[in-house]
Amino acid sequence: MRKTKQLTAIIEHQEKSYVSLCAELDIASQGDTIEEAGNKLLEALELFFETADSSEVQDRLITEDGRTART
Repeated sequence: MRKTKQLTAIIEHQEKSYVSLCAELDIASQGDTIEEAGNKLLEALELFFETADSSEVQDRLITEDGRTART
C-alpha cells in the first residue's frame, strides 16, 4: 500500500539560477529556469524516497509546527 503526502516546493531566484527546496524534508536542488529547478527537485525527492528507509523519512520529515515527525 502506498502512502501519499503533499509536499511544498519553494523556488527562489538567486543570482543567475533558481534554487528549489522541499522544506519538509530539507532537500534542495537548482536549475537555470524555474521549470528546471522544479524538475530537478522532483528527481532528488524521487531518489530520496527510492533509497531511504522509512525511519530516515520520519527523522527528516518536518511537520507544520516545525517539529520532526518523530517528536
